[in-house]
Amino acid sequence: MPLWGFSQLHWAKANNEFDSLPGSIRVFKTSDSLNGRPFKAYCVEVRLKDKRLDFTAQTGAGSCYTPSQFYSKEGKPYIVVNGGYFSFQTHQNLNVIIRNGKMEAYNIPALKSLFSDSFYYATRSAFGISKKRLPDVAWLFTDTAKRWPYAFQTHPIIAKGGNPDPSFTDLRTIEQWNWWKMHTAIGGGPVLVQEGSVFITNKEEQLYAFERNDRHPRTAIGYTRNHRLIILVIQGRSPGVSEGATLDETARMLVDLGCVEAMNLDGGGSSCLLINGRETIQPADGGAQRPVASVFIVKEKEPKKRK
Repeated sequence: MPLWGFSQLHWAKANNEFDSLPGSIRVFKTSDSLNGRPFKAYCVEVRLKDKRLDFTAQTGAGSCYTPSQFYSKEGKPYIVVNGGYFSFQTHQNLNVIIRNGKMEAYNIPALKSLFSDSFYYATRSAFGISKKRLPDVAWLFTDTAKRWPYAFQTHPIIAKGGNPDPSFTDLRTIEQWNWWKMHTAIGGGPVLVQEGSVFITNKEEQLYAFERNDRHPRTAIGYTRNHRLIILVIQGRSPGVSEGATLDETARMLVDLGCVEAMNLDGGGSSCLLINGRETIQPADGGAQRPVASVFIVKEKEPKKRK
């Protein structure tokens, strides 16, 4: 992993801050200033090909839990990081979750237009790992009647219409797509990096189009060309300690860290990364962890049960 970044960011090894980790998991941190502002972030690099590790996602099954509660419920994994967006009222996940090859949650199919009676049909991004441990970031349309999501690999689809519960045909697209057959996946958005360059699709994904330049705590996930998983968390809303980052700053950081593709997860008060159960950044909700509806997990692979 490169130990540099734009705007003079220097990443230092931080494995010694946490209990024993396997050699395929490396932790880095920075507390340099970011473009003249106080800044603090942690980055985890994990070798995807290490077959002693499992990569999975988990939902609250209709409830929300803090990352520390997920940590206890899931058998104390090496890494727990907050997932995608969710409803504070219903605790429903608003992005796709795939666990053990099964869709546990779906993208919101339609978003009501503020200016007409029509709906936007958003194809939102997700990060996935196949059964062969190959990573991918794609824009997805999900249908509860289909086993796998429809995936677009080069750009999101922009469509709208009058159906509040659309099917794939309502997208009216002739763009090439594929069934996204992932073993593990977690959705969020927007995409931040594609083909090793900054590529941000917040407007196309209908995600807070007007705050691209606002600074917030951030959580992002991606992968490098040599099959390393990258998880980045950025502390924010901490005056004098860390002001957070914009989407563009986050994307450029991920490019500097070697990401080929990467995407944003839920940020703000939801941003939280635990390594061996210990916090990295300080959560923005008054220092307390926010209960969330989903997490991404890296854990020790369980031995196969004898028949």
